[in-house]
Amino acid sequence: MDTRRLELLLALSRLGSMRAVSEALGVTTSTVSQQIAALAREVGTPLLEPDGRRVRLTPAGQRLAAHAVHILAAHEAARADLDPSAEPAGTVRVAAFHTAIRVALLPVVHQLAVEYPAVRLEIQEQEPPQAIALLERDQVDLVLSYDYNLAPAAIDPAFEATALWEAGWSLAVPSRRVSGPAVDVFAEFATSDWIVNSRHTADEQVIRTIAALAGFEPRVTQRADSLELVLQMIIAGLGVALLPAAYPKTAGISLRRLRDPEPRLRAHALIRRGRGGWAPLALLLSLLSRHRR
Repeated sequence: MDTRRLELLLALSRLGSMRAVSEALGVTTSTVSQQIAALAREVGTPLLEPDGRRVRLTPAGQRLAAHAVHILAAHEAARADLDPSAEPAGTVRVAAFHTAIRVALLPVVHQLAVEYPAVRLEIQEQEPPQAIALLERDQVDLVLSYDYNLAPAAIDPAFEATALWEAGWSLAVPSRRVSGPAVDVFAEFATSDWIVNSRHTADEQVIRTIAALAGFEPRVTQRADSLELVLQMIIAGLGVALLPAAYPKTAGISLRRLRDPEPRLRAHALIRRGRGGWAPLALLLSLLSRHRR
């Protein structure tokens, strides 16, 4: 089987239409159709069937797409294994959330410039859902993502994950004294408005989980993905929110430690399975792992 045709089949299984595949991979829809038809002849069974004006994968096509994840990963690993001692060189495309760029990537950028000048990074700030979508479409090579122990995220089997660091999170409120177990701290703000991330639902899941244990449903009224903006919204009286426990002290804000349960953010790196042998990417993963907090 031609691996390029398998890539197109896998992309179709994820994106849902030939037009979406053509736009994501930069080929024509007729090329997608012709290559998948050729793949069907190679395997000796239909891979597509009509679905109104569109097409969808047959059961056999769905099974082959699942196999394609591992076939393509093995193919990438074999290519990388041909020259494992090659000097790292090339451009690594990275999508990462704001904090990961600031605390993990930027320190590595300087080290690369000094020790490995042939390795370049192209960095874009994205929240995990958008970053992972880019990785699925092979538009980035590495994603720095996160979830919480109280809202764990499922990892796509097409990806390999490397744990990086964990950090406790606290409840940020206008200055006042509140202490005790997490459910008691939350209960003090049962009638307050709540601020959550605008592009990722993980922190909202954590808030709703602890609030449910405290016996109330939080009233989410504000959404923002910048921690600095969230801080200003709290100061302005627009609500309360989760912030990192290690966040710098700010006038007018109190960070209330949460325990029993304690929400912890877990950062990790994601790559497409089988790509870890590519020298520049392997180097970057190694450097990020050394900078674990």
